[in-house]
Amino acid sequence: MLTAIHPKLPMRNKAATVNYYVDQLGFRLCGSGDYHDYLMLKKDAIELHFFLYENLDPNENYGQVYIRTDAIETFYHDLLSRRIKIHPNGPLHKKPWGQLEFSLLDPDNNLLTFGEAVK
Repeated sequence: MLTAIHPKLPMRNKAATVNYYVDQLGFRLCGSGDYHDYLMLKKDAIELHFFLYENLDPNENYGQVYIRTDAIETFYHDLLSRRIKIHPNGPLHKKPWGQLEFSLLDPDNNLLTFGEAVK
């Protein structure tokens, strides 16, 4: 039986990734050790993993993850109040497929899309 998914995304610099996800988005470090080339982060029930890819060209990175939430407007406005940059094409918007969504780009151009079903 499948029980969870933990997407693995590329990172060029572990410190920059920690700064963005922990200091800005509110994730926390998880896992049993500190590895030079691997990082595990968690926020609520979401866990993201990162692998070191120092030669990554961010303009050619197509890493993407879709994260469901049950408080999208609160989360979105909290990010705005803390001046977290929203993707230029990804402000909070109701989509035709019945989701309220917004997107962010992390320091390596991994696209994070957050969505909540419209009721």
